[in-house]
Amino acid sequence: MIGNGVSGKAMLEIARIRNIGISAHIDSGKTTLSERILYYTGRIHRIEEVRSKTGAGPTLDYMELEREKGITIQAAATYCAWKGYHINLIDTPGHVDFTVEVERALRVLDGAILVLCGVAGVQSQTITVDRQMRRYGVPRLAFINKLDRFGANPDKVLQQLREKLRIVPALITMPIGLESEFRGVIDLLRMRALAFEGSNGEHVVEYEIPSELLPEAQRRRQQLIETVAEVDDAIAEKYLADEEIPLEELMAALRRATIARQLVPVYVGSAKTNKGVQPLLDGVCAFLPSPAEVTYEAYRRDGNGTTVQLSADPSLPLVALAFKLEDGRYGQLTYVRIYQGTLRKGDTIVNVNTGRRVRVPRIGRIHADELHDIEIAAAGDIVALFGVECSSGDTLTDGQLDVILGSIYVPSPVIELAIAPKDRNKQANFAKALHRFMREDPTFHVARDEESGQTVIKGMGELHLEVYLERLRREYDCEVEVGRPQVAYRETITQRAEFNYLHKKQTGGAGQFARVAGYIEPLPPQSGETYEFVDQVVGGAIAREFIPACDKGFQEAMQRGLLIGKPVVGVRVVLNDGQTHPVDSSELAFKIASMAAFREAYLRAAPIILEPIMKLEVAVPEEFQGAVIGQINQRRGVIVSTTLDANYVVIEAEVPLAEMFGYSTELRSATQGKGEFTLEFLRYAPVPRPVQEQLIQEYQRRRLAEKTA
Repeated sequence: MIGNGVSGKAMLEIARIRNIGISAHIDSGKTTLSERILYYTGRIHRIEEVRSKTGAGPTLDYMELEREKGITIQAAATYCAWKGYHINLIDTPGHVDFTVEVERALRVLDGAILVLCGVAGVQSQTITVDRQMRRYGVPRLAFINKLDRFGANPDKVLQQLREKLRIVPALITMPIGLESEFRGVIDLLRMRALAFEGSNGEHVVEYEIPSELLPEAQRRRQQLIETVAEVDDAIAEKYLADEEIPLEELMAALRRATIARQLVPVYVGSAKTNKGVQPLLDGVCAFLPSPAEVTYEAYRRDGNGTTVQLSADPSLPLVALAFKLEDGRYGQLTYVRIYQGTLRKGDTIVNVNTGRRVRVPRIGRIHADELHDIEIAAAGDIVALFGVECSSGDTLTDGQLDVILGSIYVPSPVIELAIAPKDRNKQANFAKALHRFMREDPTFHVARDEESGQTVIKGMGELHLEVYLERLRREYDCEVEVGRPQVAYRETITQRAEFNYLHKKQTGGAGQFARVAGYIEPLPPQSGETYEFVDQVVGGAIAREFIPACDKGFQEAMQRGLLIGKPVVGVRVVLNDGQTHPVDSSELAFKIASMAAFREAYLRAAPIILEPIMKLEVAVPEEFQGAVIGQINQRRGVIVSTTLDANYVVIEAEVPLAEMFGYSTELRSATQGKGEFTLEFLRYAPVPRPVQEQLIQEYQRRRLAEKTA
């Protein structure tokens, strides 16, 4: 029995469930496409545009800030039904500052739609989204959007998919006309032309392919069959024997290859002008997997790292993942993906990460900011639990299995701001808001600077932090004073240094005694690790119960480097000798000794400062190329590539984040407002020697001023 998409009381047939996300570079038309999908599936009865004059805004951009800025800030979930299939849909942000929303959506989805602009094609954030889809092994369809725009060229986009993303595109629909002449698509599987009639393109009308387009359609269908034959032996045999390939066999082969991520079915259209969306929905049902066709694993908590394979079977023990928290009008909503088993209203579940048992008072299906109550949810479902306290990334079970699901990849913050409430009486609201934002968003960090006593917020970019400051003001009536944006520098070492430190303190009663010896050395940069502890102590030089205290002491010392007080990364600590006193040794003594030993060795290990390097992509009219390259060079940028496309130059560069504050204003003034750019974290790299000396001097001056204040 298939759920009716409204009450959700009926158990959904797993083979007919599709859990999909829509991802793309900013401004490619994701939210516009989502709005059309909801309209054509009968989920909504009126289409609202992203920059609607009525101020209503799209269904899934329900935050006031999203509607004002015309961008998606939070991933929004909904559900709908199409031709007997139940589709759980998540619309994700395109802006790189909110990339964790894409990460956690793709972590729990079985398939995705990659939206591409028919004019701009594969852009910087498209490459990031592709990397995220690969990280979680998500099969996808591609939708080349905006074919009504001047300069639209789907063939160029197909070529970029091959060259830039290294994927094999299989074109399923081809356009009838382009730009202002774009009037429909041809279905290359069924060889029928499709027109989209009615005030919102809701009526799909099939007709014979126009004679002038038939040769091109036949050629493209032949290319489609060749593409499938390259990855599917059954189709290859018939193709090489020059046999007719039945439609059912071709579609089955396309489905197998899509789920195996050997190719990507590509659809074309224009969501804004209501063309090409319904065939894409057909493709979601035909080619993307159901939860039963995707393999998921959980880790046994036995310390051996062994895995157990989960099955989308409602009768097995419950395993679910809380992947997103939201504090809305219903209180805390916990978005949950159920991988195995069944969850009923009133059940008691176990949070494996905390060991706490909690009762589920309410289950609902999410439609934007609405919650539609249901009594039961089963394997394959994405639902929301009301009143369940947990954190993003926690594993929930019914207590029968002691397993934990793999965590979500969370990038580190690269920018910091010192903030304080203007009104002291709003301190409680201020603290409550920051606590809530941290729970909701794993890339939003809050820390206290021990030296200055300031509250420091950290995030993925200026827009990311700006959104939270605005939410503080609107949702908590808390105006804040904001310091200058600070770059999240790191420190590291460049050579090996030995340590041999004795901590000895004698007071009345028991004293403190601990000796630690070993060395620190830099980890290989390509390892991506920030810290590694190696225990090589033999012969009981340090009692086994004190080894964890040593590890803790080294980690604590690395939280604040000695150059500019920033966290130390990329260090391997090898502990190979020491001494324990039978009476005076303790965990505290070894922790203190380890902290002091690290600091002692650190300055002999040639420490340096690392800064975040950003990937910058600028698109400007050709006449402004020289001015823009000059600006990038002045900001210590390195030009990686320049490509000319339809009188527009796309410049890719690597630039230190510290040099990018205020860049948008400078770019607008240099290009008469015609330049656009995206900025994405790339890696950490050493700062130049003069910059390092300047940063150290500023840090020392600041510390001196704070001491004398």
